[in-house]
Amino acid sequence: MRRNDREVTEFADIVSIIEKCDVCRLALNDENYPYILPLNFGLNITEENVLELYFHGATEGTKLDLIAKDNRASFEMDCEHNLVSDIERGSCTMEYQSVIGRGHIEILPENEKYDALCILMKHYHMDTFPFNKDVMPRTTVFKLIVEHMTGKIRLKRNDPQTPSPRTIRK
Repeated sequence: MRRNDREVTEFADIVSIIEKCDVCRLALNDENYPYILPLNFGLNITEENVLELYFHGATEGTKLDLIAKDNRASFEMDCEHNLVSDIERGSCTMEYQSVIGRGHIEILPENEKYDALCILMKHYHMDTFPFNKDVMPRTTVFKLIVEHMTGKIRLKRNDPQTPSPRTIRK
């Protein structure tokens, strides 16, 4: 990372960023170009402090075809966006928090789907959402076992060199 002053390295701090995000962009390996898609997700931390990201989708399609060929994947998620502009200096920047990483995907068997979907719903503050279990056979549930990740925070408003910026929330 070029700007190590913005790097987040502590596991708990990276997880804190992830918990604020509501979309994870998953990048899969296609023949000539990466294939990237935005997905809802849930997260779990194992007893060994390994992060697992859970996803769901249809039982067929490009995503599953690519995972079957190569289960390596990268991911990106970001949150806390805030446009900061300084009219006097004629400049602007964006505040954000983000996490990128990589790992391997595992398709979950039927007997693990329910717990995984509960993890996914919990991320969206729906601990007791009574989802229809009849759709589970028509749903693929998979997890990305994260092998490496890093976080980044850009907070311009706390930069002492920036004189009183006008902040615009988006």
